[in-house]
This record gives sequence, structure tokens and C-alpha cells, in this order.
Amino acid sequence: MKEPDIENHSLLISERENTNISGIKKVLSFDDEEFLLDTVLGPVEIKGYGLEIVKLDTYQGTISIKGIINTVEYLEDNKRNSSGILSKLFK
Repeated sequence: MKEPDIENHSLLISERENTNISGIKKVLSFDDEEFLLDTVLGPVEIKGYGLEIVKLDTYQGTISIKGIINTVEYLEDNKRNSSGILSKLFK
């Protein structure tokens, strides 16, 4: 059986309501206002409202999200581990 190709990464937002992302290594956290995903190109934070997973394929490394998207941001690897202002003060 052929191994999945999750080295490719793409992010497609349609009508600001339907989002398809490939190259997902792990879903780090999510709720109806924020998704934090680890991708082959680093962590991605998606913010909006009414967000929910439509389809998650861990084998292929893809996710489909529906809901209104306000922000998509690629984060530095160390930013996802910060837990607020205290962690920034003591670096």
C-alpha cells in the first residue's frame, strides 16, 4: 500500500465559509472560534465564528472546515507553545 503524500500543503477558502486544507500533520486544538493546526509548513491559526469540522482525513492529512473565516495566520513554532503574557515576560 502506498504511503499518503502529506508533504504538499494548500489552503483554499471559498466564499469565506468553506475551507479545505491539505498537509495537516495534527489538529492541535479547535473550538467554534479558533482552529490551531500543525501543518508541514508549520502551525496555522484560523479564527472566525461558527467554525466546525466537516471532514477530517488523518491518513491523507486533509481537513474541511465550515464557518465564517476572519483570520488565517501562519505562526512561528514557538508561538503556539506560549500561554499568554507571563510566558512572554520570562523568555
